[in-house]
Amino acid sequence: MKIVDVRAFPTSFPLPPGGPRLGIGQAVKRDAVMVKVTTEDGIVGWGESHHGRAHTAIAKLIETTLRSLILGMDAFDTTGINARIYKYQLASHGMGAACAMAMSGIDMALWDAKGKALNLPLYKLLGGASRAVPAYAGGVALGYQPPAELIDEAAPHMEAGYKAVKLRVGDTVRHDIARMEAVRDAFGHELVILTDANIGYSIDQVRQVMPEMDRLNIGWLEEPFPAHDHHSYSQARGYGATPLAAGENHFTRFEFTRVLEDGVITIWQPDLSKCGGITEALRIAGMASAFKIPIHPHSSMTGVNQAASIHFLAAIENGGYFEADISKANRFRDELCSTPWEIRADGTVLPNTAPGIGVEVDERFLEAYPAIEGPGYV
Repeated sequence: MKIVDVRAFPTSFPLPPGGPRLGIGQAVKRDAVMVKVTTEDGIVGWGESHHGRAHTAIAKLIETTLRSLILGMDAFDTTGINARIYKYQLASHGMGAACAMAMSGIDMALWDAKGKALNLPLYKLLGGASRAVPAYAGGVALGYQPPAELIDEAAPHMEAGYKAVKLRVGDTVRHDIARMEAVRDAFGHELVILTDANIGYSIDQVRQVMPEMDRLNIGWLEEPFPAHDHHSYSQARGYGATPLAAGENHFTRFEFTRVLEDGVITIWQPDLSKCGGITEALRIAGMASAFKIPIHPHSSMTGVNQAASIHFLAAIENGGYFEADISKANRFRDELCSTPWEIRADGTVLPNTAPGIGVEVDERFLEAYPAIEGPGYV
């Protein structure tokens, strides 16, 4: 089953003014890169490469350099394809993060194609089962609202069945604590509260907020600092008992090796659209499992990556939460593809049972929403 074509589709849609504000700024649009792999048998696989805030550049890298490296290779040989891209681009010629994101979409599309060729859902192809995966209400939502508005936004998701929620922090310590307290008071101690700073904290702010997170029994503090700031993570570890989480901006198993050696970040969050793809994520999860480290993958932007993440979690033994993107009006979740997942009353999701990733991509959407240049946050 040889690869005969690889195409990349950068796509965007604008957000109305007053959208989510996070530690990295005000969101003004959403970007994604969809990857389409076609085999000689006419089988089409779809994957997502994370946009990296440079979606047209990622798409160009896919359609030029990486495409030429893998045309004619066996689509089933995801290990060999990964190794070829690593040898001839990622390891020897740089473009590190960009190459990892670009190859992620290709790899995901190949796994989708393999599942379709064998008439197997991805979780079975990966050695898993149709098991329930716990989900938390996350994505780009639940931001820097006043506490009362935050409660109003979160309430429908709690009623829908979610038993865990992720709040955005990194605003000010005082405001962040007030929001965490409001959610804890409103929904009780049974709710698992997770937090994500989106690199918005200084080391001094973490020193102030960590004891309060301990008091409120917060499940984790995600990405208080950039991924490469190993010293700050090490220093912050001594400020409290709340686990530190990161991984969506760590690329390939080689960067996670440094995380393992540091022994500071104990919640790992590789993104299948960023870390090198499903093939690489399996290696990262296997490495983590030897040290009893749980995997809670980062899973936005599109429904394709979200659906693939559920399959992945159903196939690894150290899988944790699925990040359910509950952001408002996410066209990449609601319109780009068929239904990627549904929350169940017990707060879990199930992997799709159709072959491959189990979602159908509407190419008309990609025509209707071409790339919008410029930064996604201001």
